[in-house]
Amino acid sequence: MHFPVSGVDVLPFIPPLVAFLVSSLTASAGVSGAFLLLPFQVSVLHYTSPSVSPTNLIYNIVAIPGGLYRYIKEGRMAWPLTWAVVLGTLPGVFVGAWIRILYLPDPKAFKLFVGLVLLYLGYRLLSEVMGWNKKMKEQNKIMQQKFAAQVAKLKEENSSRVAAGLPAEAVVKTKSVSWKKIEYEFWGDTYSFSTMAILTLALVVGLIGGIYGIGGGAIISPFCVAVLGLPVYTVAGAALAGTFITSIAGVVYYHILATTTIAGNASVAPDWLLGALFGVGGLLGTYVGARIQKFLPDRVIKVILTALILFLAFSYIGQFFWK
Repeated sequence: MHFPVSGVDVLPFIPPLVAFLVSSLTASAGVSGAFLLLPFQVSVLHYTSPSVSPTNLIYNIVAIPGGLYRYIKEGRMAWPLTWAVVLGTLPGVFVGAWIRILYLPDPKAFKLFVGLVLLYLGYRLLSEVMGWNKKMKEQNKIMQQKFAAQVAKLKEENSSRVAAGLPAEAVVKTKSVSWKKIEYEFWGDTYSFSTMAILTLALVVGLIGGIYGIGGGAIISPFCVAVLGLPVYTVAGAALAGTFITSIAGVVYYHILATTTIAGNASVAPDWLLGALFGVGGLLGTYVGARIQKFLPDRVIKVILTALILFLAFSYIGQFFWK
């Protein structure tokens, strides 16, 4: 099938299949999977023009509601964190889209940027998996002990079904929200973080996301878990919600830029058909990923993501210097 906007030729079932496989894994960590689909489009489909970024954002818009529905239904949405991420990210997305068109239209330079972003993400996740952060290591150990105890209890109560890893009472309850600090309770423990810190981070994340073509969840989620010490079970829904809202804004802004003289001769408008095909697979995948998250220890999720991210990072950085 030929996609005239992007110039891509691919069997129509390939985009949704790839998106389903990717998002089923990444949604468990609160990431839509867009950060892995962009390398697929660039390296496999050879879609390297600036319009690949908003096309990737279309995937987010279609894919994320499936996973978001599960997190909202199960009460695992940290809403104050969600809105802090959205407020900080939106301005950055607009500036990032502008930078992508003017300063990173060359595929080689864009690949280097993508590689560096992925390298940072991989390092943050690796530091947590390896236990380099002692405070985080202790918090994760306590969470995993509670997780294992709950699984054993549920299996004992009902051995005829697969036991969910989190109990019904493991929901997010907001305790306080102010410009200084946000605090919430999850599964009997209280977590807090600086409001201004998350707003500042989200601004930077929005800038990177606007360039890359991701909503920012791929960066926000590892930071919240590895640096702020928040449990991945509560960060996932907030990261997906923030990504969804900022992706809508990003696509709209790229469309506006496509009608201005800033774009010049560059292809800026998104390929809606290709993005929608990726999105259909992602919609099913994020739903499945959000549902199976309760059955997986977060360490398993992080190890798989870390391996994928670091592989892609070194591959892209290497292509810049040796090709």
